[in-house]
Amino acid sequence: MSPPLIPEVRPEVLLRCDDDGQSALPLASEGVLRYIWESRYGTMLIEVIGDAVFVNGQRIEPHLG
Repeated sequence: MSPPLIPEVRPEVLLRCDDDGQSALPLASEGVLRYIWESRYGTMLIEVIGDAVFVNGQRIEPHLG
């Protein structure tokens, strides 16, 4: 019997492409999940607070499919 898996806690870190003079903000805060999505179209901040999802500060309505 193998031992139970214990999730490893890691600090959330955003590695930025270059130094743009802005101070870094922590991604972790109580009750809020934050993700940074970088694509060729730009960077998006995705925040999940309870059942609400925000992209770049604007609330996204769920698909009712």
